[in-house]
Amino acid sequence: MNRQARDTDRYSRTSRGARGAGGTRGSGGAGSGSGGARGGGYGRTGGGSPQRSGSRPGGGATRQGEFAMPVTLTPALPAVAAFAELRIPLPVLKVLTAQGVTEPFPIQAATLPNTLAGRDVLGRGRTGSGKTLAFGLALLVRTAEVGRKAEPRRPLGLVLVPTRELAQQVTDALTPYARTLQLRLTTVVGGMSIGRQTTALRRGADIVIATPGRLADLIERGDCRLDEVGITVLDEADQMADMGFMPQVTKLLDQVRPQGQRMLFSATLDRNVDLLVKRYLHDPVVHSVDPAAGAVTTMAHHVLHVHDADKYATTTEIAARDGRVLLFLDTKHAVDRLTTHLLNSGVRAAALHGGKSQPQRTRTLARFKTGDVTALVATNVAARGIHIDDLDLVVNIDPPSDHKDYLHRGGRTARAGESGSVVTLVLPHQRREMARLMAAAGITPEVTQVRSGEAALTRITGAQAPSGVPVPATPAPASATSARPARSSRPGRRPARRRS
Repeated sequence: MNRQARDTDRYSRTSRGARGAGGTRGSGGAGSGSGGARGGGYGRTGGGSPQRSGSRPGGGATRQGEFAMPVTLTPALPAVAAFAELRIPLPVLKVLTAQGVTEPFPIQAATLPNTLAGRDVLGRGRTGSGKTLAFGLALLVRTAEVGRKAEPRRPLGLVLVPTRELAQQVTDALTPYARTLQLRLTTVVGGMSIGRQTTALRRGADIVIATPGRLADLIERGDCRLDEVGITVLDEADQMADMGFMPQVTKLLDQVRPQGQRMLFSATLDRNVDLLVKRYLHDPVVHSVDPAAGAVTTMAHHVLHVHDADKYATTTEIAARDGRVLLFLDTKHAVDRLTTHLLNSGVRAAALHGGKSQPQRTRTLARFKTGDVTALVATNVAARGIHIDDLDLVVNIDPPSDHKDYLHRGGRTARAGESGSVVTLVLPHQRREMARLMAAAGITPEVTQVRSGEAALTRITGAQAPSGVPVPATPAPASATSARPARSSRPGRRPARRRS
């Protein structure tokens, strides 16, 4: 398997009609928005093949709560079978090969011909489907083609993501390609030193990968301006809407170049995202793969009916399995309490939630990836933007609140063709609501009544009795324990909701 399969309104806005004037964007008909019309290296090319790979003519909605897909007016360029068919510099192709990325995933094959040509794109694909390189390669190559470096405080490209973990994951994935193109990436997130981020911006960052809150802070401080941003990417836009980021996101998008290129990628598309699509994407190429995480054929779904008095024992045995497991609970307090219990029971467990400093969270994830921690106990902060190779089991100790949370929690396993299982523990009073949630997710799970110590529990999850020998908790490093909360320049912000 190749490595890609494993890693996998402050300013007024120019109207759509004004975009067509002066040759900046075109009216949306065939051949509109010709290349070079927008200047600065960000010109949009029109025309192309009469077919639109992976799109749905008519734009009909397919899932509960999702909006009707927009209809592409200008035909999209056809999908490619190999990266070599794309307008990608040879040094980048060499890095792809060195990284073990031998052939494009479907969402990359379909969208890259169009994004490299400057088209706006609306792409949907489940987590692990290759969305990062789908937007990242086009972002990097087209930014390099501008032929100039970013001025201090004025980046040329922007990626907005909902969480710190996802920002770091995107940065890590794109760094090898940015380095060969001599582009400077800067990660701008809360929970980290705002001084260092300010310094990086002042030195000139070609591309900024940011969470909305911290980027808004830096703009208010005068440390960043977006008026030179020619390419903007929104990754996991639906989660940003769910987390209350939408006002900040629209305010940020109103500050980038009105005629710039926009790419919106997500695993799910609901009506909250419809506002962004209608307002900021012009004649987008639409591509959808794996429309529901629950439809992934390599993912098994189990609902385990348990009794309240036996739930903790059942959870402990699952956590003590051979191999790693990601356990989701609703609250930070519940995560800490279960982690302490598991450590006392002999399970190498660690907690991950928004109450931890960013260095602590980074270190915990690293220990889980290496296997030093075998049971990662987390809130929804780990539901997106977390990639763990060969993670074959995700367990909802607390059932998720809606089907989108279920799909994204489950998306931590069975990534990029791997197999995996999603298990949800359900108490008697939760059964009816869980049945409705599964129906909304389009999933028919295997339902089993289990008790701790039973063979059925072991068969499904690999559960076993814990050793009972307490595991000492690893102390946090000094840099984590002494980290102070990030300073906000604006009173009235709501960091708690964003940080899970």
